[in-house]
Amino acid sequence: MAAMKPRTGDGPMEVTKEGRSLIMRVPLEGGGRLVVELNAQEAGSLKDCLLGVTDN
Repeated sequence: MAAMKPRTGDGPMEVTKEGRSLIMRVPLEGGGRLVVELNAQEAGSLKDCLLGVTDN
């Protein structure tokens, strides 16, 4: 019998590099996490968009 992993989507926001892609996991308010695969150019564009709407 295979080991069963818990399917909790809870956890911190994180980004990991897998091959040429960046995998971003964002916790959601109702539980679970949004998982998005980005390349370096898309991650840079996301960074610019976020900096444009924050005070930092």
